Parts: sequence; C-alpha cells; structure tokens
Amino acid sequence: MRTIQLPRADGTLASYTVREPRVWPAPTGPIRTRVAYAAAHVVCDPHSDAELDWDATLAYRRHLWSLGLGVAEAMDTAQRGTGLDWAVARELIGRSIAEARAVNGLIACGAGTDHLAPDVRVTLDAVERGYEEQVGYVEGQGARVILMASRALARAARGPADYRRVYGTILRQVRRPVILHWLGDMFDPQLAGYWGAPDLDAAMEVCLDIIGQHQERVDGIKISLLDPQREIEMRARLPAGVRMYTGDDFNYDRLILGENGVHSDGLLGIFDAIAPAASAALQALDRGDVAGYRAALDSTVPLSRHIFEPPTYAYKTGIVFLAYLNGHQPQFRLLGGGESQRSAGHLAELFRLADAAGLLADPERAVERMGRVLAWTRSRASV
Repeated sequence: MRTIQLPRADGTLASYTVREPRVWPAPTGPIRTRVAYAAAHVVCDPHSDAELDWDATLAYRRHLWSLGLGVAEAMDTAQRGTGLDWAVARELIGRSIAEARAVNGLIACGAGTDHLAPDVRVTLDAVERGYEEQVGYVEGQGARVILMASRALARAARGPADYRRVYGTILRQVRRPVILHWLGDMFDPQLAGYWGAPDLDAAMEVCLDIIGQHQERVDGIKISLLDPQREIEMRARLPAGVRMYTGDDFNYDRLILGENGVHSDGLLGIFDAIAPAASAALQALDRGDVAGYRAALDSTVPLSRHIFEPPTYAYKTGIVFLAYLNGHQPQFRLLGGGESQRSAGHLAELFRLADAAGLLADPERAVERMGRVLAWTRSRASV
C-alpha cells in the first residue's frame, strides 16, 4: 500500500501516493573535495524516553560512514543539553570513537560545559574546568574536539574579554586543532549574545580575534546563524588554513558549492536526515559535476527549511521522524518526549517533502509508519 490520507494545512485530508524510491549511489572511496560531517541523532530506547537504544544508535553511525560522511558526535542534534546529559554523552562518545576506529570513519566529538548549571552561581573558573574535563576526555579517546558553545559561559561572562580568557585558556591546552562552534539563539535561546556582544557584527569581530590569536589550534569554525551573507563575510576573513564549516541548514547547498574558488565545508544536522543525497552530491563534486551536485541537493532544501522552521530548536523531531520512516529505529521517540514538539500537519508536510527529495527508501514501510504516527497524534489530541 503506497497511498495514504494526509492532513493539509486547512485540516482536511487528501490522498497522497508515494513515488518510486530513488536509488542513490554509494561512494567507491573517500569524499575528497569537501570535509563533511553529519551531526548525528541518537535513538531513544523503545521502552524509556530517558535511555538510548545503543545498537540502533551505533548502527546509524555506521550507516553515515558507509555513505562517506563523517560523524559529528554528541552535538545538539543528539539532544545534547536537552535530554542527553554529559554522563551519557561521555559513553556515547567513547562507543562511537571505537566504532569509527573499526571502520576508519571520520569523527569529531562535542566537548562543552553542559554538566554545569548555567545559573547565577557559575563562574569563569568553573567554565574553564568544565571545558578542560570534557576536552580532556575526547582527546584522551583520540578524537578531534568540537568546542561547543557554552550556556554556562554565556551566563557567567560579562563581556568579550571573558570569552577571550576562557577560549584562550582552553585553546592553549588542546593537543590538536579543534572545531569551534557558534550556535545562534534560534537554535538555543540561552546562547543569545554569545562572544559577549548582542550585535552579531561585533560578536564576529570577537570570534575572529580569538581565532586569529590561536589559529594554529583551530581547524575551523562551524557557524549556525542561518545568515549566508554573514557566513560568506566571515569565511573570507578566516586565517589561511582555518576552515569554515557551514551549519546553515537553509543555505548549505550554495555555501558548500561556493563561488570564485572559495567554499564552506559542512557540519550539519540536516546531513543526518538527507545523508544519501548529501553523499551523492559530494561524490558529484569530486567528479567536477556541478549539475549532478545540484540535482542531488536542490530538492532537499525545501525539506530542510521545513524541518528547521521555527521553533528551530524542535528540528530534532523531524530528523528522528525521517529516520523512523526509513527503518533506522523501531519507534518514533525522542529523549524526554521530544516527539511531541511538532504537529501532525508539520509531519505530514515533512513526509511529502522527503518523498519529493527521493528520501523515502521503502514506500510501503514509510506509509505504514506514517499511518501509525497519525493515529498516535489523533489519540493524543483526544486525551
């Protein structure tokens, strides 16, 4: 059965038939022209919304590596700080690094301060110690660090000088260059005013100054501001050898393609959801086939813009929903009950857009699982 009744924006139902699945090419070797990380989600245990299904979680990482993508582990896509605490993130990082080693997969792991409460009592000294603990663990396991934006630092800092102090302290200690992480407040309202400046132009100056002072310790910076012009401007001002990793889930297609020989690499939550298409696009770039790149990615952009629509922080629901439709996990569940953050109408439109992008691998399974989710949303609404 490949036809289903889906809700429309006006509340009525319309018949929808899923098209033939698209066959995506598997890479024959490493992707060469871009560095591309998928910020990977975690699979919730079917019987508990506070624990992980380790087998399914690690299997999904193997799936991403099989497509030639790297894994950005224990990031906000994995519900870091919104269900995934440091104790479990630590175990996840250790397990994923072991899996990466076994398949020669690219991995970088989030290190932050999420074991600290971002309240009025938190101090800069505590923030530094918090970063040191998590960075030390990731580096001790042999992986590259993604130095995550810190809610505790945003709470404790009184201005740019405090950011320079904390980042300088940590960057002087790292064993290998790290990826910095600038997450906009649309993703996490507690990070408003990051780098000690509410104005984004001023914040960029602080960030660039920190990178310039420690450029030998910085592999790159991931920015997730959903502002392509700001990313392009910052990219042009990075020191030689420091990468721009786009985190722009609205404009990744053109930012990764680049212009005039300058491009962004990728570290994206949407790459978790569109992994087969992202892999095919990057394979096309390796061949110099720009038309093939666009053909693979163009139809994913409306899907991504829908998944990341406001409230943007609820995007994890859509990422997990698509993984569920494609059989990568047995149930549509997120840590802490996050599956309830999007409406039936939102999920139905996601279903249509995923189909249009060729990202429903098995139409019959997708229809059956979409039906289950619609029945669940109706039962929830009647309670």
